[in-house]
Amino acid sequence: MYPEIIMTAMTRIAIIGGGPSGLMLARLLQLRGLSPVVFERDGHAGERPQGGSLDLHGDTGQRAMRLAALEAEFVAAARPEDQGDRLYDAGGTLLFDRDGEGDDRPEIDRSALRDILLASLAPDTVRWGSRVAAIEPDSSGCQIAGERFDMVVGADGAWSRVRPLLSDAQPIYEGVAFAELGFEAALHPDVAAVTGQGKMFAVGENRALITQLNGHGHIRGYAGLRAPEAVAQHWARLGPEQLRVALLKAFEGWAPALLRVIETGTIVGSRPLHALPIGHRWTSRPGVTLIGDAAHLMSPFAGEGVNLALADAADLADALASGGSWAAVAAHEAAMAARAVVAAEKSAAGLRAVFSAAGVRPVLDHYRERLGTDV
Repeated sequence: MYPEIIMTAMTRIAIIGGGPSGLMLARLLQLRGLSPVVFERDGHAGERPQGGSLDLHGDTGQRAMRLAALEAEFVAAARPEDQGDRLYDAGGTLLFDRDGEGDDRPEIDRSALRDILLASLAPDTVRWGSRVAAIEPDSSGCQIAGERFDMVVGADGAWSRVRPLLSDAQPIYEGVAFAELGFEAALHPDVAAVTGQGKMFAVGENRALITQLNGHGHIRGYAGLRAPEAVAQHWARLGPEQLRVALLKAFEGWAPALLRVIETGTIVGSRPLHALPIGHRWTSRPGVTLIGDAAHLMSPFAGEGVNLALADAADLADALASGGSWAAVAAHEAAMAARAVVAAEKSAAGLRAVFSAAGVRPVLDHYRERLGTDV
C-alpha cells in the first residue's frame, strides 16, 4: 500500500523541533545506527525557559528512557520525593494533603530532561538557530532549505510547521486564560509552605491557583480562569505588572495566603490553553509524520503530554527500524492517535473539573476517587 519509500533506504531523516520528543527520537535512531538531523529554532540550549516539572510514567516516559539507555541518568536527576498533592478552597482551607510516597511518577525538571537527551546525542546532531520556514515535499522525500531528506518528522509542538503537510487542524482555545509565575523557595517561604512537597491546587468558581515544586529550590506558579479568548489575548499584550494587577482583580476575595502567589511571584508571561481536536488524525503520507504536541496537543491536566511525546518517539523509532515499506509508520500513526484519544479525554475532563462553576468539589471528588477513599 505504501511502496514509495522503503524504510531501509531512509538514511536522511530530519526532525523538526528539539523538545523531548524530537531529541528522544534522535537518540533512539542513533542507537540504531542512523544519523538524524534535528532542526531547532533556539540559538542554544539555554535561550528560553523550558517550563516546569514533569512526572514520567512507568509505561510511557520511563519506558522510553530505558529504551534510550538513559535510565541511570534519569534516576539521578529525578525527584521521587516531590510527588505530593495538596488541595485548598478559595478561602484557604486545606481539603486534601498527600505526600505521594510509593507513587511511580517521579518528577524531573523539563530542562534537566532536555539536558540528559542533548548530552546523549552525537556532536552536531542539533542544528541550533535553524528556524524552518518551509518544507517542500518531492516524489520521494522533502527539501528543507535546499537540502533533501528521505523523511521529515514534525516534533515542533503546538504551532507545528510540519502539520499543514498532513492536516488542516489547528489548536483551539480551551476557554482558560493562564499566567505563569516563578519563585525561589528560599526567598518565598510562605509560598513554599503552601505548596508542600509536590504540587498545590487552590480551586474556586472557574478559577485556580497552582504551584509546583521544581528542582534547585524553584517553584512554578500558575493562575488561571475560565474566560473568553479576548481576555486571554488581552493578557498576552500586558506587561508583567499590568498582568499582576489583572490577576489580583480576577482573584479578589481569595485567602491572603493564596493571593501571595500572585502578589510576590515573578510574572513569566501569559499562557492561554489550547488543544487540538480530540481524535486528531491524518491520512498517512510517506515521508512525513508527526509526534508529540504536533500530533495531539492537549491541556496539561492529566500529566500525559510529555509521556505521550516520549512514547511516540520510542514507537516511531521501532517502526522505522522494522524494515519494509511505509506501512509500519502508518500503523504507528494509527496506534498513536488511538492512544492520544484516551489521554486527551482525561485532559479535557481534568480541565473541566478544575475550572468549574461547582468550585473545588469536582477536584476533591477526583482525588478521593483516585485513592478510593471518602477521607
